[in-house]
Amino acid sequence: MGAVKDDATRLEAGAGADGGFGETIRHARLARAKTEPRAFTLRQVAARAGVQPDYLSRIERGLVAPPGEEAIARLADVLGEDRDVLLALAGKVSADLRRAILRRPKLFAELIRELNAMPDHAILRIAREVRDGEW
Repeated sequence: MGAVKDDATRLEAGAGADGGFGETIRHARLARAKTEPRAFTLRQVAARAGVQPDYLSRIERGLVAPPGEEAIARLADVLGEDRDVLLALAGKVSADLRRAILRRPKLFAELIRELNAMPDHAILRIAREVRDGEW
């Protein structure tokens, strides 16, 4: 639950605006580098994520648009970040969520608009009820 609240706080703080994706990637990499400096250099992260170091550098500096879903997922895995949060910061939605929305676009649009006004604790309660089949 704490991670969801932290993610929501980061999004609400505007981390997704004006290069926020790149800043988030850079901050995550540098935070991990504090405990494992050799494993989280720009070159090491780029290699493990399957991107060129100069491209990762441009992403971190907000000089290029965020990469596609697969590259974001690899970066998230390497950096220990949540894929959905990074995708949201990049202004993207995962393919599985896109398919779910496309099956019932009107219902999901209405649901998301209603959820948008709700406090986090209410959304978490609804998610738990759906997950646990208490609906």
